[in-house]
Amino acid sequence: MSKQRTQVAIIGAGPAGLMLARLLTLAKIDVVVLERQSRAYVLGRIRAGLLESGTTDLLREVGCGARLDAEGLVHDSASLNFNGESLEINYLDLVGKSVTIYGQTEVTRDLMEANDASGIACHYEAPVTAIDGLDGARVRLTYLTHGQQHTLDCDYVAGCDGFHGVGRAAIPASVLKTYERIYPFGWLGILADVPPCGHELIYANHPDGFALATMRSNTRTRAYIQVPADARIEDWPDDRFWAEYKHRLGPVSKGVTTGPSIEKSVAPLRSFVAEPMRFGRLFLAGDAAHIVPPTGAKGLNLAASDVRYLSRALIAFYASGDAGLIDTYSETCLKRIWKATRFSWWMTTLLHKFPDPDGFGTAMQRAEFEYLKSSRTAQVSLAENYVGLPI
Repeated sequence: MSKQRTQVAIIGAGPAGLMLARLLTLAKIDVVVLERQSRAYVLGRIRAGLLESGTTDLLREVGCGARLDAEGLVHDSASLNFNGESLEINYLDLVGKSVTIYGQTEVTRDLMEANDASGIACHYEAPVTAIDGLDGARVRLTYLTHGQQHTLDCDYVAGCDGFHGVGRAAIPASVLKTYERIYPFGWLGILADVPPCGHELIYANHPDGFALATMRSNTRTRAYIQVPADARIEDWPDDRFWAEYKHRLGPVSKGVTTGPSIEKSVAPLRSFVAEPMRFGRLFLAGDAAHIVPPTGAKGLNLAASDVRYLSRALIAFYASGDAGLIDTYSETCLKRIWKATRFSWWMTTLLHKFPDPDGFGTAMQRAEFEYLKSSRTAQVSLAENYVGLPI
């Protein structure tokens, strides 16, 4: 058994963990990152691709903005399509901000390379098997690499290890409160090396279900349709997917170019929030603390704001011994998280087909769409939330 010591241990080498490691290292705080999966596995995950303006600002601040600025696709607007009728929401005109399409895989790669260059200790295939001392003066993590057991002592530990990670599981059930909404459908998504059908993102509400036209680059399309929660990928060959996708997009589907999928997956939709996000010397960040349906494009961006708050708290503590921001970390994060959860729930409710025996829900969707069309104030509210609330 080997023993190590650091100031902050970070569990998870996804965007949240890597960004936190970067922020703390730039402030001369020692960190060690422990990731249960391999480096190749982490880089191979296909996830979100829409960045709020605050997230792009943060990437530039930590020196990871070069490829983002060279390859990211800046979007000033999106289109809401209600059964063939379109409404453009121009963020730049409404609130003076834009969003950027840049895949989470690329964000992860940029942070990995920057952290490697800084000499940050990041151990892959190193699952944490025990967390001890959270309510004491020091924390001790036990983890495995190549079948060997190691310990890591630290002042604080950040659980950035996702929904199924050990971070949240270390908080006693008597302390932790969770909120959850499971939606009765999922998203079937494909990635294809074909040009996107337009510059804007297109969100479509159709009587047969939701569809989303987005992209990863000018030559790579990301496309989604709503499917039952128990849908099987093998039941959706490419030809069937493209036909249904174009059907739901309606008139704008004239711009759709089809091609073989290079990735296909079904993602269930849920809203989930855990409180508190701090227990003793443990902090939760990202998917370990909250999950939102992808309709509002908030998952990766909430992880970025979490670690921004957490880095500020830890930097202040190590600089002056002031624990004020540490003590308010959970409360500060949760205010923004609940607002983003509300927005994601609202977008999901507006755009998807729900079980609706008497048609009331469908009538409310139509009324909401008509209100958005008629009210600039309502459009400003949508745009303000979509580009990201202030951090």
